[in-house]
Formats: sequence, structure tokens, C-alpha cells
Amino acid sequence: MIVDTIQKQRFEHKYKINEEVALGIRDFVSSYLSLDPYGATQPDLSYPVHSLYLDSPDLVTYQNTINGDRNRYKLRVRFYEQMDDKPLFFEIKRRHDKVIAKKRAIVHRYAAQDVARGFLPSMDALVNPSAEQMDALVDFCHLVNVHRAEPKVHVAYKREAWVADGSNKIRVTIDRQVRSESQKTVSFSPEMRNPKLVFGKDLILELKFTNRFPSWFKELVQVFGLRQGGAAKYVDGVTNLGEYHFFRN
Repeated sequence: MIVDTIQKQRFEHKYKINEEVALGIRDFVSSYLSLDPYGATQPDLSYPVHSLYLDSPDLVTYQNTINGDRNRYKLRVRFYEQMDDKPLFFEIKRRHDKVIAKKRAIVHRYAAQDVARGFLPSMDALVNPSAEQMDALVDFCHLVNVHRAEPKVHVAYKREAWVADGSNKIRVTIDRQVRSESQKTVSFSPEMRNPKLVFGKDLILELKFTNRFPSWFKELVQVFGLRQGGAAKYVDGVTNLGEYHFFRN
């Protein structure tokens, strides 16, 4: 069984920063949080993250974000490694005004192709079989079928994550080398042929919390002169690649 540490409902503030600021933030945050256990074993303290985003032929989830809809969502399949025994994470990331809500199902790799095409598998396809996990999968497949959603973009980056000991209420992440490329097939390979940097040399800092904005978050923002802004990896990736490219195809 895999322990799922997802923050099901949270607030998140995003900031574009450079590497020098990121190293300073690392020192600051280390006084309050601990490195993600897996990232701590890596030479650069970061682990690779890959996401395959699905959208309708007319890019409805992309358009909803561009239009600033208060209630919107994205469909994605997240994975970290290509090994056959490693599962995939089917996620619906919803935004209700300022609140982020996630539903996620952890699926065995052998069933992932069918699920991404909207076919609901048996309970055995779930790594952690439960009514909650199956509910997330039912919702995911329903949205795929309603919108005729298909693969659109592969997004990848290196994530440095800091977490609170014994709690999932606070999380800080720094994402480096955020890149994306068009992908039209259901495939979960980390290989990318011709990716483009989504934010140039900028890194993306995310402050995630489930209750009130922590007082030391406020101090961090002030010390480093941070300015909150948008940084939507899928949406900005589509914009950089050219949205009409997706309509034509």
C-alpha cells in the first residue's frame, strides 16, 4: 500500500523567483520544515515530476483558466518513474474561488491506458482499493467522456519539496526547469523530444497551507520581497506552444 500524502483541500500562493533567491529560501524554510524524504536522497535535493494533461478538442479547461473562471478544474495523470511496477496518479485539480481541492486515484500501470481513455476499471486496478479512491476514478472518467478529453501536453520539472513533520497542513515546493511539449498519445514515458521552457530561467515557489496563512510565511515573503502571481504550468505551456496548434490538430 502507498501512503497518499495529498492535501485534499488547500490554499496556494505562487511566486516566480531566481536561483539565488531559491537558495536563500531553502535556508529559511529549513528552520521550520523538513525535506521530502525522497528528495533528501537525491544529489540536488529534488525529484522529477511528470504530468500528462488531458483536455477537450476545444481546450475547455485551458479556456476556463484564461477566462478567469472562479470554478474550474484540470485533468492530469502524474507519474514519477517509468518502471512497470510504479503506479500512476489520476488527478482532478479543482479551484473554487481561492480554494484548491484535489481528488486523486492511484492506479496500477497495467490499467492506466484504459483509464486515461475514460474506461472505468475494476477495484483491483487501484493500488489502495477504497470507496474514496473509486469515487475519484469515477469522477475522472466521467469528465474525460463528457469532454472527449485527450492528451494535450506533457509537463515536467524538478521539485524540491519541504514538509511539516507529522502534519500535512503546510508544504513548500520549488520547481526548477519547468518544461512542456505537445503530446497527443496516451503514454507515460518521462522522455521528451523537443520541450520548451515554460517560465524561462524562473523557478516557481509555491506556499501551500490548509488553514490560515502561517505567520512565518508572511515573514518569508517580506524578507525576500516576493510578489505573488500566476504560474499555471499547463496553461502557460499551451500558450507558449501556441494554442492554435492544438485546435488545428
